[in-house]
Amino acid sequence: MKTERHFTLMYILLLVAQILICNFINVGPHVFISILPVLILCLPLDIPAIILMLIAAVSGLAVDWLAEGIYGLNMLALVPVAFIRNFTVALLFGKDRTDRAEGFSFRKNGFLRVSAAILICQSVFLAIYIIADGAGTKPFVFNLLKFAASSVCCYIISLPVFNMMTSDEK
Repeated sequence: MKTERHFTLMYILLLVAQILICNFINVGPHVFISILPVLILCLPLDIPAIILMLIAAVSGLAVDWLAEGIYGLNMLALVPVAFIRNFTVALLFGKDRTDRAEGFSFRKNGFLRVSAAILICQSVFLAIYIIADGAGTKPFVFNLLKFAASSVCCYIISLPVFNMMTSDEK
């Protein structure tokens, strides 16, 4: 029996999961948990960059509006991730993959390359988010600690999310 992949539904459900994470899981001031960068990374490669940035803006604004309370913060941090996504994929997986709009997964590209892509996207997102959230009011050491702790937590949570989003690649 052949099953059809419902990518849009999975994206929306994981976006709702991010909203629930922001609303109900508060692990303290030093850790921010987000799966938004990996959701943008897993979008199909045939989507143009402008549309990808619009999807990122709408997704970030939805999380801001329904969960965070600071409007525009997730959107501000997520749009650059959408901007660098194609460059990151071309750099780590090869330019031909983006030209052919071929998907990527752990099985096709290996754990190290996929981990590097996730870490790059997470790092860009968290750096912008933490700088904008602190807005110069928090010390550098606090921001650095928050970046390191959040990076580890987000990476660990992003691995199964990436696998879910790309598990049915052909």
